[in-house]
Amino acid sequence: MLDVVARCRREDFTLDVAFQAPTPGVIALFGRSGAGKTTLINMLAGLLPLDQGRIALDDVTLSDRAHGIETPPEQRGVGYVFQDARLFPHLNVTGNLTYGLRRTKRSVSSTYEQVVALLGLESLVDRRPHQLSGGERQRVALGRALLAQPRMLLLDEPLASLDQARREELLPYLERLRDQARIPIVYVSHQFEEIVRLATYVVVLDGGRVAVAGDLPSVALSPALRAIAGPEAVGAILRGQVAAVDSTTGLAHIQIGAQRLAIENENLAAGDWVRLQLLARDLVLSTVEPQGLSVRGVLRGKIVALQADGGRAVLVTIQVEDRQLLARITTGAAAALALQSGCGVWVLVKAVSLRGHVFTETGPDATG
Repeated sequence: MLDVVARCRREDFTLDVAFQAPTPGVIALFGRSGAGKTTLINMLAGLLPLDQGRIALDDVTLSDRAHGIETPPEQRGVGYVFQDARLFPHLNVTGNLTYGLRRTKRSVSSTYEQVVALLGLESLVDRRPHQLSGGERQRVALGRALLAQPRMLLLDEPLASLDQARREELLPYLERLRDQARIPIVYVSHQFEEIVRLATYVVVLDGGRVAVAGDLPSVALSPALRAIAGPEAVGAILRGQVAAVDSTTGLAHIQIGAQRLAIENENLAAGDWVRLQLLARDLVLSTVEPQGLSVRGVLRGKIVALQADGGRAVLVTIQVEDRQLLARITTGAAAALALQSGCGVWVLVKAVSLRGHVFTETGPDATG
């Protein structure tokens, strides 16, 4: 458990936050620029002292102002990866990696060979930093931090300086790190697409305060997230298991409770656990069972709430099995369909709308 109750004032900005996040996993700090994400991660690292409060990781207290505890950064067992990799230019990849290993006083839980394999660095070990792409440099920085044997890893917008292609290159390694390293990872980003892909727990910051915090599926449905990420980012996060892959149609059939959702196959195999983001803007509702449509993604549910979403739209909350979805439709459509709480509906999802939102996980509890 990462337990944070922290207050810090610097010039005209005050950070005042409190949350408890389960560990291990990826604890994502999300918010607009200036929300306090980097301030908070620097407090976790010990680079910025608390004015009031306490920070504890599992059974270790890192900061406690009431009891005069402020563990120095070098004694916290924390690895920190910045936006820029900050590699040593005079050392090759092996030299940069082993620098962290040489300096650590903690028992070795991750060996050089394990980290090289985890981050796919085998072909890079003899290169110097100037011979690496931006994504490769960040992978080396991650490896160096891991070989310092941290009890917690802090990543401050590690993809911010990369173009889209390099981001896509690095994200699978971050997923592998989440699933295999088994240490808490605090991940800072203002890109919600990254949060959707990586996070197990999310803390949304707004003006130095916690707007909402919780597991990813819960936060994804929060009005507080909509206010910060914008209406286009609103949508449910579902977990499911690949029941079958149809090589003829190119569709993977995902088991969602007792129902199945057909999506375009993204190199999935039967048995894989996946995370799906169903954006509210991509869902279509029907009050009668759909027939004769090209849409292959259909789920049966019941409306539990309707909420005005601007002047001409309605945000509809639908219960599907033990999960909730959000659909945004026009007020005219809601009136024509006579939608109300308790009404049964079919939710139609175009398979193509899921492209880019299918993420392999290690098990049913991988999103928290």
